[in-house]
Amino acid sequence: MHLMSKLPQSQLANSAADAAVKEIGNPVPKALGFRFPAEWEPQAAVWLSWPHKRSTWPGRFRPIPAKLAEIVAQISRFEEARINCTAVLQPRARRLCAAAGADMARVTFYDHPTNDAWCRDHGPIFVKNDRTGEVALTDWRYNAWGGKYPPYDLDHEIPRRVARKLGLRRFENDMVLEGGSIDVNGRGLLLTSEQCLLHQNRNPHLSRGQIEQNLRDFLGVKTVLWVGEGIAGDDTDGHIDDMTRFYKADGIITCVESNGRDANHRVLAENLGRVRSFRTPAGRPFDLVPLPMPRAFGFQGRRVPASYANFLIINGAVLVPTFQQKRRDAEAGEIIGGCFPGREVIPIDCRDLVWGLGALHCISQQQPASAKPVAELFP
Repeated sequence: MHLMSKLPQSQLANSAADAAVKEIGNPVPKALGFRFPAEWEPQAAVWLSWPHKRSTWPGRFRPIPAKLAEIVAQISRFEEARINCTAVLQPRARRLCAAAGADMARVTFYDHPTNDAWCRDHGPIFVKNDRTGEVALTDWRYNAWGGKYPPYDLDHEIPRRVARKLGLRRFENDMVLEGGSIDVNGRGLLLTSEQCLLHQNRNPHLSRGQIEQNLRDFLGVKTVLWVGEGIAGDDTDGHIDDMTRFYKADGIITCVESNGRDANHRVLAENLGRVRSFRTPAGRPFDLVPLPMPRAFGFQGRRVPASYANFLIINGAVLVPTFQQKRRDAEAGEIIGGCFPGREVIPIDCRDLVWGLGALHCISQQQPASAKPVAELFP
C-alpha cells in the first residue's frame, strides 16, 4: 500500500488513511527525486479513454469509436495501449480495435467508467524517479475546463483508479491542472499559457507564484515559461498543446499563422515573440521551428481548434494530426518529422475527431517506462 502526499488545503481526503497522510505531511514528489519526463523519453504505455459521449461530437459521433481504434492500432505497433473503458462498452471496443489491425496482445482494457474521452486532461500525469526507477503518478483536481461540461465526477476519479489498479504511488494536489495545459522538456523546463493557468475558472485562490511552486514541487521542474493566449475555437482556455511544444531539451516547435486576417495571427505572433525571448538554462536561445497552421474550418458554424501541434510522440514514432488539407498536411508532417529524426511519422486524419475540440494529444496520456535503480546500473 502506497502513501499519498497531499497539499495542506486539500479537500479531497475521503478516508482515515488520507487524513493521516495529510497530517503527516509527506514530502512533495520533487523532494523525493521525481520528475515529469519529456514525451520523447521511453514509454511503457499510452493511456486513452474510450469515447461514448455523443454530445461531445454533435451530429458526428458515429466515426469516432473507429477513429480511436485506428489510433490504438498504430500505438500498439510500438507499445502498449491502455484504455479506460467501462465493462459494458468493452466487447464492441475490442472488436473495433481488432478490426483496425491492433496488436491485441498490446491492448489492455480497464473497467474504469468515464464521463468523456479526453484522457490527456483527466488522466494521471506520471512522474519518474531516475535514482530508484520508480514510476508514480500525480493526481490533480479536474473540473472539465472551468466547469464547462458537467458532470465530470467519473473523469476526476481516473487517476485514483489507475493508481489502485497498477499499484503505483499517487501524489494528490488540489490545484486544478489539465495535462494539455503543460509541456515539459524533462530537464527542468515547463511551457504553459497565462490564459489557461491564470484563468479565474481554474484556481482563483492561487497566485501566479503559488501555481508555479505547485508545478515545481509536483512535476520536478525548475522554470516555468509562459506564453499568452490560446488559439481560436479552443474551449480549454489556451492549452499549450495546440500552440507550442518542446521537441528536444533545447528546442521548441511553435505555431504561426501567416494570414493576417485570421484570428490566430496576432495571438500566435505574440507567442512567437515570447518564445524567441526564452533562454535555456545555459543562457542560449532555443532552437526554434515554426509550424504553420491548417486552414480554418468548422462545423455547424463553429470554428474548431485544428492544430498540427497536437501531435503525439510514442516509442519509435510520432502521430501527426491531418485535416484533409493535402498540401498543408504534408508540409506539417515533414516539419514535425524533421524534429524527430529516426521516428516514423504517422498521419492520422483528425477532421472528425477535432469536432470534439481536441485531437491526438488531447485524447492520450503517456506512461513513462520505469528504469532500473542506479544501484543496479552501477553495482
